[in-house]
Amino acid sequence: MVSSELVVKNCHIATMSAGSAEPYGTIRNGLLAVSGGRISWIGSESAAPEGIAADAHEVLDLGGGWLTPGLIDAHTHLVFGGNRASEFEQRLGGATYEEIARAGGGILSSVSATRGASDSELASSGARRLGWLVDSGCTSVEIKSGYGLDLESELRMLRAAKTAGADQGVSVSTTLLAAHALPPEFRYDREGYLDLICKEMIPEAARAGLADGVDAFCEGIAFNSTECARVLETGADLGMGVRLHADQLSDSGGAALAARLGARSADHLEYASGPGARSMAASGTAAVLLPGAFYYLGETQKPPVSTFREHGVPIVVATDLNPGSSPLASPLLAMNMASVLFGLTPEETLIGMTRNAAPVLGYQDRGALEIGMRADLAAWSIESPVELTYWVGANPCVGVWVAGSRVR
Repeated sequence: MVSSELVVKNCHIATMSAGSAEPYGTIRNGLLAVSGGRISWIGSESAAPEGIAADAHEVLDLGGGWLTPGLIDAHTHLVFGGNRASEFEQRLGGATYEEIARAGGGILSSVSATRGASDSELASSGARRLGWLVDSGCTSVEIKSGYGLDLESELRMLRAAKTAGADQGVSVSTTLLAAHALPPEFRYDREGYLDLICKEMIPEAARAGLADGVDAFCEGIAFNSTECARVLETGADLGMGVRLHADQLSDSGGAALAARLGARSADHLEYASGPGARSMAASGTAAVLLPGAFYYLGETQKPPVSTFREHGVPIVVATDLNPGSSPLASPLLAMNMASVLFGLTPEETLIGMTRNAAPVLGYQDRGALEIGMRADLAAWSIESPVELTYWVGANPCVGVWVAGSRVR
């Protein structure tokens, strides 16, 4: 056997493997070895090959703690200028998200701040926020644009996202979300802005290799299903993965549209219909639940979790970290909210931030701890993986590795 770069022993392992009969895919008293940045051996310590730890370059004794796949936050907007704390006060005073947006606040206030921020300011503030997620066990994070809304600013956001990922040593999947809102200069020219997105922004982002995916906000205060379809089809034609903000504030048919377009995910989904959920199941489109926005906006309409379960729709949990509707920088708190507010089990929340999240970002080599998978690992000082969802405000993460290299 080739010498291991890293051996983690004296631990319990939540493999999150789909084929395991044990909850969380648990291996008790386990050992995991890493070679070439990938998992080369995993199993009970008593069954490990003789000398596997003695020959390793580094041996980590977790002292009976737990090892899980690195967490995957599949929906964030963490690159932006400024913040929207004042809107928080307005909402506490009774204003709704839609009222603030229609008065020129909301996304457009972040657009102004983002356009005014320098490249270095966007990258450094983005890296700081990304670091909060990494500190809590994240090894792969999706970052959307959508607060620039012109060609230059959208591309600057995507570059800043990539710079932030390099700074923190983790994988960043970038998504072009130019169809997030109508910018003020196109207030009376929707078609002109859609032309800009489809004829300039998406092709340039693809040519420059800055965007892995394309997204759109399908809602009454943003873009309708026909407009979103045009944007997503343009991205798909250029090889981008397709995502959709769908059915957050109303049933706009977003879930069905995402399914029809073969989207990797439909996100939010508080108002998704039964037929929409069935369409998602048939197309393999995942449901990305964002309890932070639900909580922060004081919403009452919950996504149809039981319908997703009934039809076998993969359920993903993400922070939706953004300046306006979900300033949530803790994947663990997102998991807790998904259980308390939406009724997911603790195991479902961890699956939703590991195994089910990876394909949404196009990753096939992570999300579970299995031989041959990339060694993206998170170590925890806990007695059971249930605690990752149970605790509120605590962070029991004691180590994070990306491809076998320690980043925390």
